[in-house]
Amino acid sequence: MAKIELKLPKMGESVAEATITNWLKEIGDSIEADEAVLEIATDKVDSEVPSEVDGVLVEKRFEVDDVVEVGQTIAIIEVEGEAEVNNDHNEEASTKTDKTSTKNSEAAELENEISKVKSSVSSSSDNFSDASRFYSPLVKNIAKEEGISLEELEKVEGSGLEGRVTKEDMLTYVENRNKAPQKTKEATTQANSAKALPKTETPVNINAEDEVIEMTRMGKLIASHMVASKQTSAHVQSFIEVDVTNIWNWRNKHKQTFQEREGEKLTFTPIFMEAVAKAIKDFPMINISLNGDQIVKKKHINLGMAAALPNGDLIVPVIKDADQLNLLGMAKQVNDLANRARIGKLKPDETQGGTYTVTNVGTFGSVLGTPIINQPQVGILALGAIRKVPAVIETPEGDFIGIRYKMFLSHSYDHRVVNGALGGQFVQRVAQYLEAFDTNRTV
Repeated sequence: MAKIELKLPKMGESVAEATITNWLKEIGDSIEADEAVLEIATDKVDSEVPSEVDGVLVEKRFEVDDVVEVGQTIAIIEVEGEAEVNNDHNEEASTKTDKTSTKNSEAAELENEISKVKSSVSSSSDNFSDASRFYSPLVKNIAKEEGISLEELEKVEGSGLEGRVTKEDMLTYVENRNKAPQKTKEATTQANSAKALPKTETPVNINAEDEVIEMTRMGKLIASHMVASKQTSAHVQSFIEVDVTNIWNWRNKHKQTFQEREGEKLTFTPIFMEAVAKAIKDFPMINISLNGDQIVKKKHINLGMAAALPNGDLIVPVIKDADQLNLLGMAKQVNDLANRARIGKLKPDETQGGTYTVTNVGTFGSVLGTPIINQPQVGILALGAIRKVPAVIETPEGDFIGIRYKMFLSHSYDHRVVNGALGGQFVQRVAQYLEAFDTNRTV
């Protein structure tokens, strides 16, 4: 019998790891080629890992909630055959004996360490199951050995992907913690003791008739991400009202033809996204991130498009190089990403790399909103509901009252690096592009 290593596949250039959320097969189960063996999750997307061969699952290397890096072996599948199969190229190993030996030694040592960690974590009374973010078994083990509570662990800043706490982060934290003056340590102990007491400032009374609903994994991630954003960025908003009557009439004129020709709906979203991409080209300092004291000016304009899922959670697929798309290309990208987001078929890399985000609060009838910035970006634009309202119309012959289609744009931006002038000018430019929409264009 031969053995095949099932490894975590590459899921996109910016995705380096994933968390195991569910094993679909148990040891001893038969597996067919292309059949899903387990479910995994990145910070944004849930996916399945299929088997490439027919066989029997004989070993699981990780458990649920473990974090696995791309390329790591997740499981062993036994197949028909005489020689044990290794997914690495054995023919290259003979020319790299020393390197292979070293790697094997390191791998064995790592496996041994992981095994110890798993055993220690699983036997610990505090397995951090109530954590608001994911921790690797090694991080949990360090916390346990150093007497770090879950509450304290949640305050450790992570330098890994999407702020995840790494081994180095823990070792640095422990070192600084142990170097703290005795007085400070005593004060910390007293503070922790005080914090350990039941909290009375916001008590939650649960009656027998109340329903207690466990937050979803994505819900916990969103909650943590939103709190972190408010703690990181100095949020400020600018609002502007836009007359979109020309866009409203143009869409009504072309939507039926577009539907018949393309087999898709022509929505307002691609028109708005096009205007945002143009405005970002005019004001490139909106398309930045803050890295400590350094401003990172992004070369590509990758627009995140916040989309609500059927269960109420939110996901943000990204339109890469949005400024390079014409209106037809933008419409197809918007429809494709929105449709696949709703049925959970987005690829992990399709939610990564955004440089600016647009959210349509008008979908739910909201006139305007004050959205929270999607870190590490510095701005997000909320599109309000389009309303038919009476308005003053200026003409060379004088002013008069007419019926117009209008909406509000709400721009939230990070006041640490985006001042009021830039934040206001940017949203004003978006409005100008929308009001100057060419009604003679085709799509």
